[in-house]
Amino acid sequence: MKPSREAVHTIVRMALLEDAPWGDLTSQTLIPASATVTAHLVSREPGVLCGEDLVTAAFTLTDPDIRTEFHVSDGQTFATRAVLATIHGSARGILQAERIALNFAQRLSGIATLTAAYVDETKGTKARIVDTRKTTPGLRLFERYAVRCGGGHNHRFSLSDAVMAKDNHLAILSASSTETLTEALIAARAELPHTTHLEVEVDRLDQLDAVLAAGVDTILLDNFSLADLSAAVELIAGRAHVEASGGVTLDRIRGVASTGVDIISSGALTHSVRALDLALDISPA
Repeated sequence: MKPSREAVHTIVRMALLEDAPWGDLTSQTLIPASATVTAHLVSREPGVLCGEDLVTAAFTLTDPDIRTEFHVSDGQTFATRAVLATIHGSARGILQAERIALNFAQRLSGIATLTAAYVDETKGTKARIVDTRKTTPGLRLFERYAVRCGGGHNHRFSLSDAVMAKDNHLAILSASSTETLTEALIAARAELPHTTHLEVEVDRLDQLDAVLAAGVDTILLDNFSLADLSAAVELIAGRAHVEASGGVTLDRIRGVASTGVDIISSGALTHSVRALDLALDISPA
């Protein structure tokens, strides 16, 4: 479930290099090299934790003698003023890594916390909350891990994972081919390995028959009203997985889930999330 150690260290090294390309000038100037401190990662609001491996790496890659102990694990909830982790070691090292550690913990915990709120709104329905490819470039692996920590699931990871025909694909296809949509999808299916998933996006009810006739695996209903979502679920009648997307907000998610869709995808989980309010409180050792 967790990203690999190699992936964590690769991303954290890049972040540390960006933040302190020639070291931390302030700490090197003001803080004695021999000074040690104990720091606590604390919450200023409740949430769901994500990012413990990245936080640990931020400190140990800065100074391998820094020790980090988490008291809350990824995926666990915490209350306001909770002590999430204790860090002990070189004052210079902890100060240099502080911002990078917090950046990762705040953003990923924000994603996990928002995802958990979405998941909570779908309880009692069969709908699965999933993310999208609307992620921060370079951080997709970790942001999608954060979605899982919040109880959500992942959509395709990349363009290489599945065939997903969206509105622009269909527009180009209709303008450049004499085949009907059904014929084009059947031909595409014939070219694919049997393990490859085929999903098609529609934005109107009258598009469903042509897509269903092609035997696709999933139909994505984009920006449908609640009434049209219910009608589409009834029309599809289990012949394909039904995914709802577009305009999926926290105050609307319960209604969407109640229409009977199988999957609800939301880009907001990763592209519009608010960083959780976490802080590093430092005291002399």
